[in-house]
Amino acid sequence: RACHRRRRVVQSLRLLAHQRLRATAPNMRLLPVLLLCALSLPWAMRVQRLPAAPSLTSAVRNGYHATPATCSSSTRLCTPQLTATQPANTPRVLETPVYCLNKIVIDTVKGAIDIVYKDRDFARFYVLETVARVPYFAYLSVLHLRETFGVRDADMRDRMRTHYTEADNELHHLLIMEALGGNASSVDRAFAQGMAFFYYWYVVLVYSISEQAAYHLSELIEDHAYYTYDAFLERKADELKLLPVPPIAREYYDSPTSFPFTMSYLPNSEDQGETTGRGRPPMQSLYDVFVNVRDDEAEHWQTLCSLVQYDSLPSTPELKLEATKPAPLLK
Repeated sequence: RACHRRRRVVQSLRLLAHQRLRATAPNMRLLPVLLLCALSLPWAMRVQRLPAAPSLTSAVRNGYHATPATCSSSTRLCTPQLTATQPANTPRVLETPVYCLNKIVIDTVKGAIDIVYKDRDFARFYVLETVARVPYFAYLSVLHLRETFGVRDADMRDRMRTHYTEADNELHHLLIMEALGGNASSVDRAFAQGMAFFYYWYVVLVYSISEQAAYHLSELIEDHAYYTYDAFLERKADELKLLPVPPIAREYYDSPTSFPFTMSYLPNSEDQGETTGRGRPPMQSLYDVFVNVRDDEAEHWQTLCSLVQYDSLPSTPELKLEATKPAPLLK
């Protein structure tokens, strides 16, 4: 009898749990929608609508300065630019815990890549470029979502265009490394793509919380990339000068229809048509290709430093910037 009673109690509890689950099932289907609304609420509350035609006086009063009309090389549309005024000689610093966390993350990743690919330069560059282009796509994803929810920051359009150009530039670096055989191994491809997948979502999360912290991550990556290519050029100069230029590199850097990243394409720079701002060397050997790739990384670094320290894009290519520093510790 005792066993029969326990069996009936268990059956009754199962029936009650099943009824409760069926009653709450419709609400569970709404959970993804409620989660999306919760994530978008802070952006919706930050909606800022600018006047259709702000005057120079109101622009300066609100912290922006007008610059001469500039032309977009891609659309050929000339529009006056409003950019955030950069305080002279007062760069922002990064909070020490955030700075240290970013350093640990990037040093760990680049240290692992350098160890695994110590004697395989092209494979190492392939992995590096696969990861390095991810943040720009992550920035664009968050900015597009904010724009969808009505955010109209003054420099959002310029940032989105710049980040797209940076992502396209890193894509062509990746294509060059693939042409050199850097992705020949399926293990290398799986390693690079897996790392890029998880790093993308990490950058999306960080950028949603703190743009300065997310830009600093990429600043560290571009700094590492520049010195990696510079050391490679110094070590392999004679060998690289005897190797031909890959077709994809010649198409990107020499073709008049290409859109290489240079400071001349940033907002507030004069439109220079098909020429480039820094005067690229002619594509005569693989050495020249890597010189261009290295200099691209330097320009990415300069843009990111300006975003971290001044929260704006660099106004001129001649703007001198130093690496971002952590906030001094209180005594």
